[in-house]
Amino acid sequence: MEMWKESQLKQLTFAREIDTAYPILLRFAENIGFNFCAISLTSTDRSADFNALQINNYPKTWNQLYEKQNYSKIDPVIAHCNHSMLPIVWSKEVFSQTPQLWSDLQQHGLRHAWSQSFLQAESGLCTMLSLARKNGPLSPLELYEHFGYMFYVTSHMSDLFVRNMPKRPDKPAQPKLSPRELEVLKFSAVGKTAYEISRILCLSERTVNYHVQNVIVKLNVCNKISAVIAATRIGII
Repeated sequence: MEMWKESQLKQLTFAREIDTAYPILLRFAENIGFNFCAISLTSTDRSADFNALQINNYPKTWNQLYEKQNYSKIDPVIAHCNHSMLPIVWSKEVFSQTPQLWSDLQQHGLRHAWSQSFLQAESGLCTMLSLARKNGPLSPLELYEHFGYMFYVTSHMSDLFVRNMPKRPDKPAQPKLSPRELEVLKFSAVGKTAYEISRILCLSERTVNYHVQNVIVKLNVCNKISAVIAATRIGII
């Protein structure tokens, strides 16, 4: 391996934040002959509520147009990378179903490019690395020489993305009701009074009210009706 490649890959390996890793990646991309470098994190589940994360040095006008036209929904490169970790070279044939997108890429200088993805099956997340340049088509030899580097880089950036994602807050623990409290709550939900519940469960009315009060406290509400509503919302009854 050439010394500069080894040095920059080592720097990238030791980077622990996306913001510090990306400039190293950009220098690497420029050193192997590319003008543009983009890294993004998306979800392979189109129905998931997930906002894509991305960093690139594409022309600002291109980023604005891409977002305005909602091109991510029809981008064949994204479609490919969401299910395959094989590299894909951008070409007119690849964009045959989206000719306007291909035309806009050409106009913004993103004429020759390829993308590589890394898929995390357990999380359903896809990290995609794209390198592009204004001039000079990619040769098969060039793709072969750089594939190993780019696959490693993409997997490392994937780890950084996931590691630095904000953690979702833990769901609050569901209140634990005793079997008897749950019985009393279920009867209350169908309109039974404390007296009626005491007759059904062979308990004193005072004991029923004691269980009701415990439920109110555990659910952090102010009365029996609120307790029934709260329990229904969180799926206890």
